[in-house]
Amino acid sequence: MLAREEFVEQAYLFRILSERLGQDITLQDLLEQCRFEVLATTKLPLAIGFLSTELKHLGVMAPAMRRLQHYFTPFQTFVIDQSEQDAGQFDFRTALNVLRYEAEYRASSDNRQGFFFYQFEVLCRNRLNYDRGLKAMSDDPIYSSEWKEWLLIVRKQLGIVDIADLIYGRSEEFVHYRKRHLGEDAEAEYPILFGEREGKIAFANRRKEPLFLFAAMQRHLGYPAVPKREVHDSSLEMIPQMHRRLERLEMRVKFMEDEQRQGIDLTKFYGDANKKPPLDLSDLS
Repeated sequence: MLAREEFVEQAYLFRILSERLGQDITLQDLLEQCRFEVLATTKLPLAIGFLSTELKHLGVMAPAMRRLQHYFTPFQTFVIDQSEQDAGQFDFRTALNVLRYEAEYRASSDNRQGFFFYQFEVLCRNRLNYDRGLKAMSDDPIYSSEWKEWLLIVRKQLGIVDIADLIYGRSEEFVHYRKRHLGEDAEAEYPILFGEREGKIAFANRRKEPLFLFAAMQRHLGYPAVPKREVHDSSLEMIPQMHRRLERLEMRVKFMEDEQRQGIDLTKFYGDANKKPPLDLSDLS
């Protein structure tokens, strides 16, 4: 795991890139600008320099981040890689916002449950590749060996078993359920990864949309929310354009009506013949 200041500077980098991306500046130039803005005492300037060099040669960032596995996590690389796919609908700006909020959460907390819900919601909300996404999550250094094993189980059983059931089966609430029905000596057969409240919320959201589960976790337990994709509303630009087109159509219809009645009176387009032309100062020299 990196030091806290590294994640703080990563969050700043992703935020600046997201804000300045639409200012007619190439991504290479943006990286060079950010390289001088981040703290020089961190390792991020070196990573930015490598990203900028590889970006000039390859045109994408994911291969360079994959070669910096000691600095960028596999999940961060996976998110950028998905945004750079030509056939995908996951845009690069949304990916930067996702990594920004994740880096901010890494700098303030080490709650594995919160990271799981955040990263898994990123996969669900943006319809990313679950197989590759869960594999990247299992390789994240923040998770312990028990978590890595369970994430690989989720990777195999997802689509067959409801995600709420998978969470409930690894919660303390499920242990209480076994003790109530099997006796006080009943213990969990697998390592417990979630608390009692997570288990209750997961049980209440069985057979429901997973996004409802994540929203309940955020409301009751304060887990981080995933940034939503920004949708540009073009209706505000279309209304003035339609208004100008209607004005031109009205003018054409009026010309056609005048031509059918008595012809178009072109005199009203003439200038005033009695009006004197403006004084040319060159004539006075």
